[in-house]
Amino acid sequence: MSTIMSTMQAIIATQAGGPEVLTLVERPVPVPGPGEVLIEVAAAGVNRPDLMQRSGAVPLPPGVTDVLGLEVAGRVVGGDAALQGQAVMALVKGGGYARYCIAKASHCLAVPEGLTMAQAAALPEALFTVWHNLFERGRLSKGETVLVHGGASGIGTVAIRMAIARGATAIATVGSDAKKKAVEALGAIAINYRTDDFVVATRDATAGRGVDVVLDIVGGSYVARNLDALAPGGRHVSLSFMEGGVVPIDLGLVMRKGLYLTSSTLRPKSDEEKTAIAAALRAEVLPLVASGEVRPLVWRPLPLSQAAQAHRILEANENIGKVLLLPTATA
Repeated sequence: MSTIMSTMQAIIATQAGGPEVLTLVERPVPVPGPGEVLIEVAAAGVNRPDLMQRSGAVPLPPGVTDVLGLEVAGRVVGGDAALQGQAVMALVKGGGYARYCIAKASHCLAVPEGLTMAQAAALPEALFTVWHNLFERGRLSKGETVLVHGGASGIGTVAIRMAIARGATAIATVGSDAKKKAVEALGAIAINYRTDDFVVATRDATAGRGVDVVLDIVGGSYVARNLDALAPGGRHVSLSFMEGGVVPIDLGLVMRKGLYLTSSTLRPKSDEEKTAIAAALRAEVLPLVASGEVRPLVWRPLPLSQAAQAHRILEANENIGKVLLLPTATA
């Protein structure tokens, strides 16, 4: 086990703004408390909530470190004795963009054999988000069909693989032919929203019935179109609202079709809620990861010093799969 230093490099946003406000700083290595572990971070995932925190769109929750990063993979080097030395992937409240990070022991998942640390770091945010929203709240079942917006994103690619692994059909929207090919290779029916109307294409793919669940990240004008694309009894699950969160709803359509609208976000959830999701993942999803049925796509690993570039890649929607930061890598 490596020697733990007293200080470490980490990434913070010095003020609200663009990627240029991300700064590499020196910080004390955090000390784990009861029920916590200290992880030596091999890789950290980059997610849209990080971009929203950096821009000032989402305020930092009280008591949470200003070091960015919501998911990591690495080896436990301190804290809870039961996990000492184990390779884990973890959902964290913050602090992932650093050499060391604190995580709740109950929010850690063992890294299955055959999975690299980079692959493991690309999973926690997606697994927690997709399981809770698509399967618990959206109730996607075997034999049903889901429409995944942002199908080539880190969460989108994992959602497709989880849906297919559990016996559902996945349809996904993408913004380029390259992304269309990548998503089709995962087993999904792909729709290039720049050239095709996804409502029409979805109806065509389902013999006019529509889909059982929509997993949406866009909001805004997409919501009305999503409701149109849903089958009777369908469920609309919102993960984000890049186009706006205040939208008009045709309640007549909702009533006629018997639709359900639901939503959730991970960061404000209690430790107990996240612990329950982690337990479900261990039982229901980690076996699929271990078997290779659910694997993330890693788009580009970058050294910690290039965090600003990682954010630019996500903002430009260049990635197919997950962008990662590697705290031990050099530029």
